[in-house]
Amino acid sequence: MLDRLTGLEVLTKVAATGSFSAAGRALGLSQSMVTKHVAALEGRLGVKLFHRTTRRLSLTDAGQSYLEASERVLADMEAADAAVAAGVEPRGRLRLNAPVAFGVGHIAPLLTEFARRYPQVSVELGLNDRLVDLAEEGWDLTIRIGSLADSSLIARRLAPCTNVVCAAPSYLREHGTPRTMAELVGHNCLGYTLSRLLGADRWAFGARADVSVAVSGNLRSNNGDALRMAALAGQGIIYQPTFYVASDLRAGTLVALTLDQPTIAIEGIYAVYLPDRHPAAKVRAFIDFIADRFAPETPWDRVVPR
Repeated sequence: MLDRLTGLEVLTKVAATGSFSAAGRALGLSQSMVTKHVAALEGRLGVKLFHRTTRRLSLTDAGQSYLEASERVLADMEAADAAVAAGVEPRGRLRLNAPVAFGVGHIAPLLTEFARRYPQVSVELGLNDRLVDLAEEGWDLTIRIGSLADSSLIARRLAPCTNVVCAAPSYLREHGTPRTMAELVGHNCLGYTLSRLLGADRWAFGARADVSVAVSGNLRSNNGDALRMAALAGQGIIYQPTFYVASDLRAGTLVALTLDQPTIAIEGIYAVYLPDRHPAAKVRAFIDFIADRFAPETPWDRVVPR
């Protein structure tokens, strides 16, 4: 009989890496053993956890729900292990890395509260949009958004990452409001060069990101805030995570567009750290703190008009 706790670890790693083989490499298991663990979970639950095609692997709705429950169980187990093993107050310097816009908008504002709660911890916050090497550069923890690359790093999902297509009222008055995905072809779509799904040349839609449309525009950038500022000025339409534009949608300076296909959800927002059965108390403390602030609903999505 396969160990159920290992099954939960396999499930979370497959979801994080998007691959049975990558999950196996990260966990030190063969691909066939990873497959057996997933099959055992699906057999016991009586539901499919993953959609499988020759090109991609994605969670079913049941799989997403079970993943979130599994992550809570594993986090509780890790916390229990760490509490017994460590029994120490979080202290020392925490070197934390995050993407620029997300770090400025949603991590930095929480650091004062974290400092009050854990006065023995000092935080060094590094902000950049490149993929940092935790071991090589000495980071304790990084925040990553979207699909995680094949890796032996440990990841805890903090929040979903929903997306919205939007534009300024001035742009829509001048150029009209697209009602279908196909109508985006005739509009100035400002592209994000670092995303495969929300990119500069093609935008993906649908519950499984399985439909897409070719787009073009007179601005592309590797920084979401640059695109947001252009959209606010009426330059064009953007397709961005809600954490970039929630305050603008609430203020009415940007308007969310409803098309004939749903916007996609990117894999999620993760806290990622080096593998360690008992990570430092300062790392555990920050992950638990930030996860609590982003639950049960992310603060930016609370202000996005429905």
